[in-house]
Amino acid sequence: MRIMRTKWRRESVLDIYNLLLALFLVVTPWLFAYSHEDVKIDMWASGGMIAAVCLASLIAFSNWGEWINFLLGLWLIGSPWVLGFAHTRAMHFSIGIGAVVAFMAALEIWVVYDEAGDSYQSGRGPA
Repeated sequence: MRIMRTKWRRESVLDIYNLLLALFLVVTPWLFAYSHEDVKIDMWASGGMIAAVCLASLIAFSNWGEWINFLLGLWLIGSPWVLGFAHTRAMHFSIGIGAVVAFMAALEIWVVYDEAGDSYQSGRGPA
């Protein structure tokens, strides 16, 4: 039997933070008793997708996961106007968590590309 080992990367802590935010996003409909059904579905679906991508990135890192989280963060920022729950308490959580998720995904993308650039400049080849 072969056991798959994952290599811990220092950027993985950003995935853990996004995972915690995703879990908070999933429970917000119960914590704050949202009455709008579209808000509940958006929070559950977005939180579930962010959590799944974060777990996949923790197990086997790939740049596409961070780009997906970045886009999901942008979706959370815009979803109050798209789904019609602007000017509600849920809007503040959606925008706030979306901004943090997008920022952390962008930060991880930047760190990974910056390290890859350093590898090329030092003559070590791709990271």
